[in-house]
Amino acid sequence: MSEVIEGMRVDLAAALRWAARLGMNEGVDNHFSVAVPDADGRVRGDRFLINPYGWHWSEITASSLCLCDAEGNVLEGEGPVEDSAFFIHSRIHLKAPHAVAVLHTHQPHATALTLRQRMQLQMCEQNALMFDGRIAYDEIYGGLALDRSEGDRLADGLGSASVLMLASHGVIAVGPTVADAFNDLYYLERACMFQVLARSGGEELRTIPDEVRRHVRQQMAGDLPKVAERHFIAIKRMLDRQEPEYRH
Repeated sequence: MSEVIEGMRVDLAAALRWAARLGMNEGVDNHFSVAVPDADGRVRGDRFLINPYGWHWSEITASSLCLCDAEGNVLEGEGPVEDSAFFIHSRIHLKAPHAVAVLHTHQPHATALTLRQRMQLQMCEQNALMFDGRIAYDEIYGGLALDRSEGDRLADGLGSASVLMLASHGVIAVGPTVADAFNDLYYLERACMFQVLARSGGEELRTIPDEVRRHVRQQMAGDLPKVAERHFIAIKRMLDRQEPEYRH
């Protein structure tokens, strides 16, 4: 298990560093986490790695990540962990078994979409179609997530979806691995960027027929995990050349 968890540390550090390069970070706020397996190899969601509060994402290393339990105790690492980070991530890890990795950002274009009265991502473009039927929407902004009930509300709102758009706030992407969740986060930002740009001209967005949407869903269903794996391997390959200290 130690080798598995070390690999998860490396992946999470890589995701944070690359997200900073893409401008998805906001100061030293926002948070990425991944639930780690117990000694028997099962992921129960009651222990997870997360970035420590006060560290810029561009300086995160595998060893700087904190290991927390479901009660907020820092088991490994110097901490501290931001309160909202704990309440969001701990509750989603516990209540959504498919959310092994949980990535939360205020990335620009996805967040811009959440400021609209109708914040739905329109299925009008190829990147958007990656998320057809995979997005949930939290239409209520209730302030900072500083208690367990708000974390539970967000976890319930996510349900079985891969992405939760948070009204007037930002976005959460989850997946079975850091690579899967990060791939979704990246392509979600691209899809939102195109729609924000397209809407800036004032014209209506194009529509795609339902039968084409169904066809594309089938095409993408089997290919997304392979795309995510290739994408993340390339990210780590570039970081290995340019910022190899992220692994340590």
